[in-house]
Amino acid sequence: MFKKVSISTTALLLVAVAGQAEEQRPYNCDFSPSCEVAPGVYGAMASPVTSKFNLSIGGYVKLDYVHNSNAVGPLSPGAPGGGLPAGGSKEESLFTAKQSRLWFKVSGPTLFGAKTNALIEGDFYGGTTIPSSNDMPNLRLRHAYGSMDWKDTQVLFGQFWDIFGPAAADTIDFRQGATTGAPSNPRVPQVRLTQKINFNPDNSLKLVLGVQQPVQDAAVAADGSSSRSAGYGDMVNVAGQVVYSSKALGVSPGFMGLGLSPMQIGLFGLVGNQKIDGNHDVDVWGYGVYAFVPLVKSRDGKHRDMTLSLEAQAYQAAGLEVQGASSVALTGTTPDKTAAKAYGVYGQLKFYPTQDLGITGGYMRRNALNYASYRATNAAFEEYNELIYGNLTYDLNAAIRLAAEFEHMSTRYASNPTGTTSDLGQNNCVRVAAYYFF
Repeated sequence: MFKKVSISTTALLLVAVAGQAEEQRPYNCDFSPSCEVAPGVYGAMASPVTSKFNLSIGGYVKLDYVHNSNAVGPLSPGAPGGGLPAGGSKEESLFTAKQSRLWFKVSGPTLFGAKTNALIEGDFYGGTTIPSSNDMPNLRLRHAYGSMDWKDTQVLFGQFWDIFGPAAADTIDFRQGATTGAPSNPRVPQVRLTQKINFNPDNSLKLVLGVQQPVQDAAVAADGSSSRSAGYGDMVNVAGQVVYSSKALGVSPGFMGLGLSPMQIGLFGLVGNQKIDGNHDVDVWGYGVYAFVPLVKSRDGKHRDMTLSLEAQAYQAAGLEVQGASSVALTGTTPDKTAAKAYGVYGQLKFYPTQDLGITGGYMRRNALNYASYRATNAAFEEYNELIYGNLTYDLNAAIRLAAEFEHMSTRYASNPTGTTSDLGQNNCVRVAAYYFF
């Protein structure tokens, strides 16, 4: 009996030691210096993450390469939107990994029957003294919010997506069509209430109401409207959404193909006010309609192969220059400046012939409305901005994605900008990217 116990105990100890050795086995033992003493990627990288609440970490590494036929600057790299240099012909090639992203998500204690959660997310496009330097990036705050979630009700506070204009074009260029027909979806400080009304298991209505940072107060002198010291928000913006959701058409891939979504049709809007020194108050506003439609649904609600999705949005806005919904914030002269008006349209199709291969194509346009008042104060205002794009993505596995994209973008001015011989700015953009999701 004692012999059997000894053998069993010895066996268990050997298994435990082997398991411990497996857990402690360092990474990259084929590198020098030896992995027993080396730090970082040359030693043991794995270590547990702990917090007083449940904590998870995620994000992605992204390498971008872009070639532009018209030099438009390092952002993204290659800004895809308004203000393209008129008549330009200088080409450029750019590499960057600054869009790489990191987030921390926390699930904490319940409160009044609600689950509590928080998330902080950043990328590396923060301002620097050398904006074009890839080895001197600054962390930029994207999302930072806490929430209380009941079954059908959520209260969210912090920095989150702007409530106005939910669509984001599924381009590899991470600006996602901003200024060319879809607002830029800035992350803004806000408090929002979301209420879901379930009609039955397949049909529901989502109501969103929030107050948020009046980002129109960032109007700058360069847009011919005002300076930061002369224009400021009189009150917070009030914004909302009403979205009907139905599973009647099944589900198909949504943003970046990372999840499957049912049909959604909704309205959105925003109102605010801006004071201008020496001018009457200016009301800013916007409204629009959004739709996501699974044209060809997932065969089992899980797989993407042979699915087709349509996403579309249209809006009209006044004074929402910072969101990219209008090209400038204000038009006219003091004391009669008014909000500049514009409309935007956007539509895209997303097709997955196989589970791993995605094909996306879309068209976007932002157009100024009050041409006459623009011309009176700014002869070089942007009449319209346009974007046509198509891209391919291929997932090698759950972590690594390869992508390629072509974009044609254009800006039409009212007249030739100073120092140019053309009223049209154009750019052809070829982009390739590699992602590692974690």
